[in-house]
Amino acid sequence: MADVVQPDPNSLQIPDDISAASSVPSSPATARNDCSITPLTPSPSPQVEVRPRMACPFTVVVAIDFGTTSSGYAFSFTQDSEAIHMMKRWEGGDPGVANQKSPTCLLLAPDLRFHSFGFAARDFYHDLDPEEAQHWLYFDKFKMKIHSTSDLTMETELEAVNGRRVRAIEVFAHALRFFREHALKELKDQSSSVLEGEEIRWVITVPAVWRQPAKQFMREAAYLAGLVPPDCPEQLLIALEPEAASIYCRKLRLHQVIDLSLQPVTNGLDLEGSRPFDSSFRQAREQLRRSRHSRTFLVESGTGELWSELQTGDRYIVADCGGGTVDLTVHQIEQPQGTLKELYKASGGPYGAVGVDLAFEAMLCQIFGDDFIQSFKAKRPAAWVDLTIAFEARKRTAAPGRANALNISLPFSFIDYYKRHRGQSVEAALRRSNMNIVKWSSQGMLRLTQEAMNELFQPTIINIVKHIEELMAKPEVRGVRFLFLVGGFAESPMLQKAVQRALGRTCRIIIPHDVGLTILKGAVLFGLDPTVVRVRRCPLTYGVGVLNRFVEGRHPREKLLIKEGREWCTDILDRFVAVDQSVALGEVVRRSYTPARLGQRKIIINIYCSMTDDVTYISDPGVRKCGTVTLDLPEPLPLPGAVGGAGGGGGGAERREIRATMQFGDTEIKVTAVDVMSNRSVRASIDFLSN
Repeated sequence: MADVVQPDPNSLQIPDDISAASSVPSSPATARNDCSITPLTPSPSPQVEVRPRMACPFTVVVAIDFGTTSSGYAFSFTQDSEAIHMMKRWEGGDPGVANQKSPTCLLLAPDLRFHSFGFAARDFYHDLDPEEAQHWLYFDKFKMKIHSTSDLTMETELEAVNGRRVRAIEVFAHALRFFREHALKELKDQSSSVLEGEEIRWVITVPAVWRQPAKQFMREAAYLAGLVPPDCPEQLLIALEPEAASIYCRKLRLHQVIDLSLQPVTNGLDLEGSRPFDSSFRQAREQLRRSRHSRTFLVESGTGELWSELQTGDRYIVADCGGGTVDLTVHQIEQPQGTLKELYKASGGPYGAVGVDLAFEAMLCQIFGDDFIQSFKAKRPAAWVDLTIAFEARKRTAAPGRANALNISLPFSFIDYYKRHRGQSVEAALRRSNMNIVKWSSQGMLRLTQEAMNELFQPTIINIVKHIEELMAKPEVRGVRFLFLVGGFAESPMLQKAVQRALGRTCRIIIPHDVGLTILKGAVLFGLDPTVVRVRRCPLTYGVGVLNRFVEGRHPREKLLIKEGREWCTDILDRFVAVDQSVALGEVVRRSYTPARLGQRKIIINIYCSMTDDVTYISDPGVRKCGTVTLDLPEPLPLPGAVGGAGGGGGGAERREIRATMQFGDTEIKVTAVDVMSNRSVRASIDFLSN
């Protein structure tokens, strides 16, 4: 066997004829090939590799906030980075609502070609004849599927309202392509020079609680949409939503926020009993509406006034309450440079505003019967979308202490279809259901009392408050001074009141004006300077399966593998990073691998992950294969003359060392590799979607 680098006696070479490329073992005892590699150079923890801060090579940064219920884009020219330009006003839209974002809904024609996105998709679908509508493919709130799918792949499908299924990656690519075309058209209008594709850096936002497969999925969708070519991955950044909000909050001035903790409440009134607690929010909204004629926001060049109150070491939570998820991030500010350090891994879950919509649907099923609602959705899909839009508009006006009921128009086709389907009126169904908190008005409306709205909101709001309270109780997070509420759902007075009541005396609760755009603006700032978050926490333990010398008494006998007279212990997890470990930007983990056979052109290494750190073997409970690293090996360069002592052993050729460098401190895991002898780059890729 050829001599290889062996820095310590426990670091073993790969047995000669066992390939590093192999499949998942069905059981450790019978299929040992999966972990028949050992790193030539184990390093116990990430090492810091200080990277010089590069001047931004791009002319403009375009960020797309791809939300569950609404989406939008914004951009900034690097020469004038203090000005963030919001996207143009949209065609259509709801009366009385300022539309700086568009509903996340997509319409495909019956032949699966793209038709429209946002308000245009919604309005066109709404106007279709009921029979014709059954052939069109309408998708809304489809981002949730990516969060809820545990085995996400490029083949994962989404179901349109009419029941037809399409590959999810194509649906997301259609939406991103729409934003790309809109943004490029607007940039062309604004820029005096013609922008080339490589001058634009794109940023796409995702929830921080999303795992690597979901982040990779968004990247692949962006490639498919033509945002950037796959061979220029650095042109696209994946931004974490609460992190983006945190970056924007650094810039806030005092007049740009509402401080809920300054107004302790009793029964919906402040202590003087003079006005409802959310009146300051209404005043701020009014001021905002007046300033909305300008779509350009100016941000501080340094850090904002709010930050002047923070000292080094002060910590705060950003709660991003969106349509689909609630995402919590804990940051600490580092003065004087103003960089951010993540103190605890991102947490949260599927507790967004969609939960209120699902509760409304469940209420309708209770009144009219589950079979009827499912039939109505299938046969009158456009009318069902109408009903959800009507509820969405009313949901936004729900506030604690509201005396009058909220009226929701039932589409005529709902009333008519129910009569034909059940042979009785909607009013009779309401009476029979004994649901006293929902009334019927003679104008054809459902009247939801305050009690009904509470019932719809409470399960979701309770989950959000519980999550924040549990996070604040953790030792690493104690002493939080500020809680920033951001995201579209943070506009809800129902949620504001609940958070204020639960946490208003513990810390200062800050809501930025224009709270629904906080993430979008922060994503632009992140694109301008991705080094602003200096330290992140690992959400999982990552490693690979390797062989080590078998030690009698320490290793179980079923892990024993005898190879050429040597005893090896298989399935050992060689840890790269541990769950909740602090990893700084620029820190890397290095491992060296050697091909198992001469002439081998590819090394495939399986990556394993676990939610805990107390694991020894890849076969331990809770450890799962989550991805692969592929190293494409170039033809080895011919050795110039004989190299004394290099060949060694039976093969007579120098065993190659391929050094892989992995980076865990960014929003995505990245890998690069080099052939040590020739110092040539090796094509290295990491894949979390092909399991």
